[in-house]
Amino acid sequence: MDLGDQAHRVKFLISDRGPDFTAAFDAVLADAGIRTGLCNVRTPRMNAIAERWTGGCRRELPDRTLIWNQAHLRRILREYENHHNQHRRRNAP
Repeated sequence: MDLGDQAHRVKFLISDRGPDFTAAFDAVLADAGIRTGLCNVRTPRMNAIAERWTGGCRRELPDRTLIWNQAHLRRILREYENHHNQHRRRNAP
């Protein structure tokens, strides 16, 4: 896994104790200087913001976008992130 020049932007990752987060995954993150943490057991709201963003990406992007390569995917995700954050700022109380 290559984080490229974006690794400096990530300080830590909180995982939900899922099987996707293996020791090898943690080792790659540690090599990039990213600290990992675990959500508490039986606390579904602890990771809710990340789950909502990931769910939105999965629902909205793959069905409507043909992705050509990794650079294209990164650009699309960056645009989705900006759209998501702008929408939240406009609708904040």
